[in-house]
Parts: sequence; structure tokens; C-alpha cells
Amino acid sequence: MLPLTLLRTAQNHPMVSGSHSSDASLNSALISKLVELKNGETFNGHLVSCDNWMNIHLREVICTSRDGDKFVRINECYIRGSTIKYLRIPDEVIDLVKEEHNRKESKRPQVKERKFNKAMPNKFSAPKKKKM
Repeated sequence: MLPLTLLRTAQNHPMVSGSHSSDASLNSALISKLVELKNGETFNGHLVSCDNWMNIHLREVICTSRDGDKFVRINECYIRGSTIKYLRIPDEVIDLVKEEHNRKESKRPQVKERKFNKAMPNKFSAPKKKKM
């Protein structure tokens, strides 16, 4: 699965594991990290959108400092993709992507193998060298 496919499927889903709501206690929401930046800060929240450069827009965000001693609640934030160290996607979203992929595969027509006649030259085959 491609990371962007996972992110696009995760849009408008809460990005904390389990059934945490936005009113969940601060400690339980921080157990699962959505985004960790290269500088060590972490962000949890609802993924609103993402683009091809993995820039992401989050709402209802809880930002944790590098040391884990400071917590800040933010209404919205935008994170540049080049600063992201890793993302954690909930299992429910991964399952949704797998189901969608399986549905697309089942709708795709089956391609039959073509059998080539050995006597007929293939236009892509190299020409035979003559013996001298």
C-alpha cells in the first residue's frame, strides 16, 4: 500500500487508536502518536487533508513537546511533509484500504495469457545472426 493512499483514506477520521473521542482524557489520547516530527514533537488529532508532498492539515490537535513534559491543545495546524519523521495510521484505516483494494481487484477484468507462435517472429525480438 502506498503511504498517500493510506493518508487519503484516513482523511476525516480521528487519528488516535481505539475509540477515543475528541473529549477523551489527555493521557489516553497521547498513548498513540499520529505524527512525530524530526525534532521530536508529536501531534495527535483529526486528519483533515493531505497532499502529494505529505503536507498534512490537522484539527483538534494535541501537541506534545520533545521531552513529553509540555502539552498544548491547538484548534488547527499545518505540518510540512519534509519535517515528518513518521506517521501512525489506525488499524481501522488500514483495513478500509485493504477492503477497497480487494473490491477493485475483483472488479478488474482478468487478463488471459497470450501464447505466441514460435514460428512467427516477434517484432520485439532481436534479429538472428547469420553464420559465416
